[in-house]
Amino acid sequence: MKSILLLLTATLLLNTTSSCAQESKYKNDNFKINEVSVTHKPDLGITIWEITVDGTAGKTTPTKVGQLDGAPVLGYVLPTSLKPTDVGFNQTDGIVALALTSHPDFDDTPLWDENSDQIFDNDGIIWHPHWVILHEDKRVDGGLSVKQFKKADKTVVLPPTNPGMPMYMDSPGYPVTTKENTIKVVVPDYRMNNKTDFNYDGVTAFMKVNTSNENLPMLGVYEVFSVASGDLSLPYKVKK
Repeated sequence: MKSILLLLTATLLLNTTSSCAQESKYKNDNFKINEVSVTHKPDLGITIWEITVDGTAGKTTPTKVGQLDGAPVLGYVLPTSLKPTDVGFNQTDGIVALALTSHPDFDDTPLWDENSDQIFDNDGIIWHPHWVILHEDKRVDGGLSVKQFKKADKTVVLPPTNPGMPMYMDSPGYPVTTKENTIKVVVPDYRMNNKTDFNYDGVTAFMKVNTSNENLPMLGVYEVFSVASGDLSLPYKVKK
């Protein structure tokens, strides 16, 4: 775990530094992190995960491109020291992260109707959560991607709420709320193996879907906007 984290840290720092001169159309104060927190509420059996930014959390959403290939994804991401098995995956190398995302071109939460219109496949733009496994990927500018696998790989275990893509991704359906400068998500203890003692960090990023180029990841990080710790060292601990 430590070696993986060191590798990802070096990659993230290199790519964040090298892209400082670039100005993404999405890079603004709505993604500039000033605080992250995860607080355990034992009386309710939940943790509350929060990212606070300088601007208005969740206000900026991606511009629709009209297709899955090349579809933009924006994310408020909380990398953790949790194990993949804690959130329903098989044990595999990488960093378990809870990503709060928005993407208007597709819906990857088939079990959940986030905009309450009784249509389950039209609300990808609504901020929603995913468990993902991140790993180093030098093929994209952000240096990270969601870990993929071959569909024939029988060793892969995904939670039953996964969206059916060949990636380590789950669509757990936790409630996400945005208010003023804070985005929050509530996670029941039992949905992460009752783990309430772990480290975490905060990242905001621009990602993109790829379905046409085998030399690129299916979901890669193309720009990192902000890192809470500055170096992805996961220094923060769950508040009791």
